[in-house]
Amino acid sequence: MRIGAFVLAAQFPGQGQGEALHRAVRTTELAEESGLDSVWLAEHHFVPYGVCPSAVTLAGLLLGRTRHIRVGTAVSVLPNVHPVALGEQAALLHLVSGGRFSLGVGRGGPWVDLEVFGTGLSAYEQHFPESLELLLRWLREPRVSASGERFNFREVPVVPRPDELITSQAEAGGAGSGPEVVVACTSPKSVKLAAENGLPMLLGMHCGDEEKAEMVALWRDHARTAGRTATEIATAGHVSAGVAQIADGRAEATESLVKAMPGWLRQGLGAHVTVDGRPRSMRDPVAYTELLCGLHPVGPPRLAADRLAATSERTGITRFALLVEGSGDLAATEENVRRLGTEVLPLLH
Repeated sequence: MRIGAFVLAAQFPGQGQGEALHRAVRTTELAEESGLDSVWLAEHHFVPYGVCPSAVTLAGLLLGRTRHIRVGTAVSVLPNVHPVALGEQAALLHLVSGGRFSLGVGRGGPWVDLEVFGTGLSAYEQHFPESLELLLRWLREPRVSASGERFNFREVPVVPRPDELITSQAEAGGAGSGPEVVVACTSPKSVKLAAENGLPMLLGMHCGDEEKAEMVALWRDHARTAGRTATEIATAGHVSAGVAQIADGRAEATESLVKAMPGWLRQGLGAHVTVDGRPRSMRDPVAYTELLCGLHPVGPPRLAADRLAATSERTGITRFALLVEGSGDLAATEENVRRLGTEVLPLLH
């Protein structure tokens, strides 16, 4: 079982954006010191829900600040960028980090981002499969051309080639083929797309074990139909997003999140603007926080370890990306990461 931190660079009420980004950097440094497997960086635009606008840029900084921990994006919003540009960045980070970079991609939402970046609503509603296919070819082939509905260009060489990793990690197996690609899945359609391409899923923190188990089962069915091997299916490293807050008691851990998270959720989620004026609904922030506390490792170390083990047993998922900054406080976040690494991980091992 591999436990990582999910880092949003969340801007809580009364905080500055620099403060949120500083907490994100410190969380990663402490995650490595505390023995966590990975950090997963979120990307958002124009909202205080998360103030990191480029997960790959922050990943580059953090890969340079660390030596062992895996750094991934959760996610890079593919409709906002050109797949080749993202592929070049991913290949670069993969090579210079010695194979420690994972590229998580997703559709994002029908937000004003699509207008600002000039990609349009069709990039979100129609062209995600085409973008993903082009991205994967860029990461797997020496030369690439495109003749699709959205992308059309002559053949060009892939530089740098992500399969030219020359470290011992590549020799050990796997890393030399290019960076890992993970797809955020929120619907049967996205599950099918990930499965057909043999890509692991990132499943959201709003989902319970039953829903995640159903999505994993659906992924396996589609992967078998697409001709994926039994080994590919059995070893797919799906990632379960969640929340972690470690305290001496369950009530104490829950209280720290219920005090802080609703204000951040109300401010952050409420700031999203749809590109076409379509109506949108938002979860009740307090009820949502309480839901997350009930689903995930929130409480003393033994309870946290048991919940993680139970989720893994019920779903078959062995990798976790856990939001550790839910208190909104830097010192509390640092303590949370330390306890997750030093008190929860040994119980799982």
